Amino acid sequence: MGSVNKAILIGNLGKDAELRYTSGGAPVASCRIATTERYNDREGNKREDTQWHDIVIWGKTAEAIHTYLVKGKQIYVEGRLQTRKWTDKEGKDRYNTEVRADRVVLLGGGGGARAGAPAAKGDRYGAAPGGDVHDTGGDFTPVDAPNDDDIPF
Repeated sequence: MGSVNKAILIGNLGKDAELRYTSGGAPVASCRIATTERYNDREGNKREDTQWHDIVIWGKTAEAIHTYLVKGKQIYVEGRLQTRKWTDKEGKDRYNTEVRADRVVLLGGGGGARAGAPAAKGDRYGAAPGGDVHDTGGDFTPVDAPNDDDIPF
């Protein structure tokens, strides 16, 4: 049997997503989401454990959705874990594990679109009948497009 690399998260954005472009011109959006587990400890006290996850979205999807990824917004993310290695200023190897998103769905809670963000209408972002945004460049798979219910105005 082969192997599986799949991450599924539902969490809230810690700050607005950032959109940038690689030296080759490929768009990439990055954001961080928090997931919180609530439980009772051995003494019966309520506890919370919050984990932060780095999310990376590539291609046209990143351009289409980044304006809706604002602080406090709850999102569903499906993707795969990817670890990057780099060398810091002191010459030490550093590692960062992130989720390379294959699917992002905007959920109910949290903030709205940034000022000046276009309103999502039907297939404005290349949405197929099922509501997925198709990235025609690169090896990125579809991401759900924002719909009228996701827009707070």
